Amino acid sequence: MAEQSYAERPDLIRVEHLTKHFPVRGGILQREVACVQAVDDVSFTIKQGETLGMVGESGCGKTTIGRTILRLTEPTSGSMFFNGKDVFSLKGRDLKEIRRNMQIIFQDPYGSLDPRVPIGDSVMEGLKIHNIGSAKEQYDATITMLKRVGLEEYHARRFPHEFSGGQRQRIGIARALALNPQFIVCDEPVSALDVSIQSQVLNLLRDLQQEFGLTYLFIAHNLSVVEHISDRVAVMYLGKMVELSGREDLYRRPLHPYTQALLSAIPIPGARGKRERIILKGDVPSPLNPPTGCRFHPRCQFAKEICKEKEPAFIETEPMHWAACWHVNP
Repeated sequence: MAEQSYAERPDLIRVEHLTKHFPVRGGILQREVACVQAVDDVSFTIKQGETLGMVGESGCGKTTIGRTILRLTEPTSGSMFFNGKDVFSLKGRDLKEIRRNMQIIFQDPYGSLDPRVPIGDSVMEGLKIHNIGSAKEQYDATITMLKRVGLEEYHARRFPHEFSGGQRQRIGIARALALNPQFIVCDEPVSALDVSIQSQVLNLLRDLQQEFGLTYLFIAHNLSVVEHISDRVAVMYLGKMVELSGREDLYRRPLHPYTQALLSAIPIPGARGKRERIILKGDVPSPLNPPTGCRFHPRCQFAKEICKEKEPAFIETEPMHWAACWHVNP
């Protein structure tokens, strides 16, 4: 059977108008005095078998999006559909059942593992919670998964402090895959690793995606890593999605001024010249009190009066290329 084209693939993930605000409390009665607008009205889809890369500066809302769509953090408003099911409306057994199909690989592999528990038990924990198979079948599945990520059976009896950073991340990957999920949030899975180990883990993630038909939301700071692994790339700034496009299109012709500034910092290998470096002025505004209009306008070289007054719409400027910018979409 012929492989499906990108347009024919069904949407596995559909996020609509996702908003997450964290209250700030103060005073004797601990009343809400302000809120951190971590994510504000973000919408996107991820097709089955696709990797959507998500980039942006620290504090832009990337990790909050990943944790919120998995219901690790409850949303303020919006919807998230997994295979057509509204995840935010599920409770109890229905929510537990759908969580088998949605897993996460955390940024800090050591912090995500219980130091008092052998890693074999950590990988097996999900199988026990969901009561999948007998005790022997759970053990066999755990060993099979550990071997698939490059570890051995004797490693199952060791504790997290006995492993290197790269090995711990492989354990995190094995734990995420133990329940045979369809969708995995990769929350900066290689940012804490050495460069040589990063490439091994990235290649492992790509191989596992092809083998198990996985769909990824890949969150990262490193634009070169995102280019290597992603099919499409979403750019976040201060809780808003400012650009979304196919990988090649975005890296070849970024539209939003913020994306242009990010990409200008990537060094060009070899002796093919240098990019014109775009230096952003000032600091990222506080999400407690974001700017009116376009949130990027205080640092944008193309800012006009309308940028300060009215928020730009996130629209399809070119085929399969979305941007929210008055300079791009006048």
